[in-house]
Amino acid sequence: MKFSRLAATAGAGVIALGLVSCSSTGGKPAETGGAGGTGGGVNTPRAVVAMITHEVPGDSFWDLIRKGAQAAADKDNIELRYSSDPEAPSQANLVQSALDSKVNGIAVTLAKPDAMAPAVKAALAAGIPVTAFNSGFDDYKKMGVQEYFGQDEKLAGIAAGEKLNGDGAKKIICVIQEQGQVALESRCAGVTQGFKGSTEILNVNSKDMPSVESTITAKLQQDPTVDHVVALGAPIALTAIQSVTNAGSKAKIVTFDTNAALVDAIKNGQVDWAVDQQPYLQGYLAIDALWLYINNKNLIGGGAPTLTGPSFIDKGNIDAVASLAKAGTR
Repeated sequence: MKFSRLAATAGAGVIALGLVSCSSTGGKPAETGGAGGTGGGVNTPRAVVAMITHEVPGDSFWDLIRKGAQAAADKDNIELRYSSDPEAPSQANLVQSALDSKVNGIAVTLAKPDAMAPAVKAALAAGIPVTAFNSGFDDYKKMGVQEYFGQDEKLAGIAAGEKLNGDGAKKIICVIQEQGQVALESRCAGVTQGFKGSTEILNVNSKDMPSVESTITAKLQQDPTVDHVVALGAPIALTAIQSVTNAGSKAKIVTFDTNAALVDAIKNGQVDWAVDQQPYLQGYLAIDALWLYINNKNLIGGGAPTLTGPSFIDKGNIDAVASLAKAGTR
């Protein structure tokens, strides 16, 4: 798959995002008597929305999701109830609890869709609208969810693999920090497909960061021909910096996803580049879309996913997003 296909697909997502921006600038739809415009909020009835994710404790990526979601909730007169659990059965229980408390809408990640499907089905059967975001690109339609906000992880991986080709990489390790997490596995599958060199999958446990560091160190010591470490999250990439030093390796580090600390790592050359899926935007759209549906029965994307990525952040454009990252929105 060439980058032209990526551009076309991402372009479709940009069109969809343009429609979002036209539909959700703040204010109740004119035909229902709302104030509209760019004020500090809407006058629609107070709604309660649950956002339930597979957040791993300590991963700052999810702070960006929550900030985007809260910004939309504040604008839309929504009480946002955020909860998370990295274990799929527990996450499904949180969805059921939200259903039992009779929320008006649910925004959910589908990192392990099989475990989540019964709870999501129950919510939909009860007439509660559900949006999916961040994880579940390949499964949300099968589960009956009408809207998805995120990136095509396989496509993002392919784009990353092709970029590695351009960087002259020959042998890489793709580090998966949670086995069985479909988005992460799709990323590495895409990297493997797009990359022309040799790829090895390295599984680590993100709940034990010292072991992540030692596992990557051991791999680099064992195989000095590895020239790139592909991380799937900013905390893993930042840990890999120390692993490269420990191993005396010349491997370069690239990653998916960003945070403020990663911005500094790109600026000082410790990390070459990052794939950005715009988590703030994912959180914002997942909540704003529920407001649109609850109040005006709008559906974004016509059943197709609304793409929020991928794009690349490197030394060439890092200054444009650095201040936003420091403020906690990129």
